[in-house]
Amino acid sequence: MFKGSHPVTIDAKGRIAIPASYRQSLIDDCAGRLVITRHWDGCLLIYPATEFQKFESQLLAKGSLNPKVRDIQRFFIGNARDIDMDRQGRLLLPSNLRAAASLESKAVLSGIGNLFELWDEAQFNDRAADTAAALAEDAANGELPDVLMDISL
Repeated sequence: MFKGSHPVTIDAKGRIAIPASYRQSLIDDCAGRLVITRHWDGCLLIYPATEFQKFESQLLAKGSLNPKVRDIQRFFIGNARDIDMDRQGRLLLPSNLRAAASLESKAVLSGIGNLFELWDEAQFNDRAADTAAALAEDAANGELPDVLMDISL
């Protein structure tokens, strides 16, 4: 399971280094093979290949007769690329996906359970501040989603 937010630098070749604390588990779990795709929030999603296969199977099982389902399949699966972590724990980010997420040099790799989100640093910080303010207001007004009500902090 991945957690925490880690500042990363995108080098001149378009690579990021996976934090050392996750490298061995990625080697053990998926032989360092990952899948990267877009998210409509403006970040990239990076899955261990085994986790992406589960997601892909669930998405494809929805069929393709519904145009919205087909659009979502096209968005996530059509933009997905297999990438291998090199011996130094780096990932080469495809240029089209870097551009789609406005990634240049400073980024944040955020662990979200079974996947990572990769954000432009400024967008991540802006989004985090906006989210914190919105959640505080929602909590004060008793407007948090019902699915969260049985979780204690």
